[in-house]
Amino acid sequence: MTRSTEPVIDVTDLRKRYGRVDALAGLTMAVQPGEIFGFLGPNGAGKTTTVKLLLGLARPSGGRGTLLGEPLGDREARRRVGYLPELFRFQPWLRAREVLALHADLIGLPGADRARRFEDSLGLVGLADRAGSAVGTFSKGMQQRLGLGVALLGEPALVILDEPTSALDPIGRIDVRAILRTARERGAAIFLNSHLLSEVEQVCDRVAIVDRGRVVAEGTLAAVLGAQETRVRCEAVDPAGLASLAAFGPLRVEGRELVFVDLLEPRVPDLVAALVDLGVRIQAVVSGRESLERRFLELVGHPPPEAPT
Repeated sequence: MTRSTEPVIDVTDLRKRYGRVDALAGLTMAVQPGEIFGFLGPNGAGKTTTVKLLLGLARPSGGRGTLLGEPLGDREARRRVGYLPELFRFQPWLRAREVLALHADLIGLPGADRARRFEDSLGLVGLADRAGSAVGTFSKGMQQRLGLGVALLGEPALVILDEPTSALDPIGRIDVRAILRTARERGAAIFLNSHLLSEVEQVCDRVAIVDRGRVVAEGTLAAVLGAQETRVRCEAVDPAGLASLAAFGPLRVEGRELVFVDLLEPRVPDLVAALVDLGVRIQAVVSGRESLERRFLELVGHPPPEAPT
């Protein structure tokens, strides 16, 4: 797949109004080629409406946008998009290979190339040995894998996934992360709509958090989550001792903790040694960034919805 340099999704001030309700109130964001992009928000934030507009299933009330360089709703652009909705059903009497054949017809996949494509897609999602099995014999997790295989059929330039791990056990979720990374390595951009913030944190290159129809934060996880912090729980340090610790960078005191901002990991042992030299007893040293869940709560002001069980 040849990777373009223009955004695969590029929307500015995108709006959608249903009667008196603003489902989208000026959404602006861009998704770059070859990245896994997490799209997060509480129920009613406008995520589903956004996907409908991107896929041409609804028309915007205002703003502008492109999908794979073409105006939203362009038919040929949509042929280059793989899509897995959150709620989907395959006819139980169809075999896995037949499900792929049906969707190959819809995207116009060349007949001479289909056998290899089917094998590749089923192999990627771990269903190579079930190509001839009826969907009705599949567990919910296996059907989710098949849906993911359909979305990846034909090596699309953009894959839009809505809760792709919601029906999977922990092992299945690990497998899906590997599948998404493989698709990215092949050149696809992944637009991932998920309530499982821990999954997003582990797999996404960049994220957008949307609330009330607008993007309230967008960027790399490091940019969205803020600075790296090193927290040292210890005895109280006198003012002179605190002044001597200024060499380790920005510092604030929170109760019994000293909080250092953007302290490089190799300098942590030096910090501990400096505190010991000051005669300070240390109880714990913890480094890390704010969790995505905590940042989500700060931005939207209410908890993330529970993931489907």
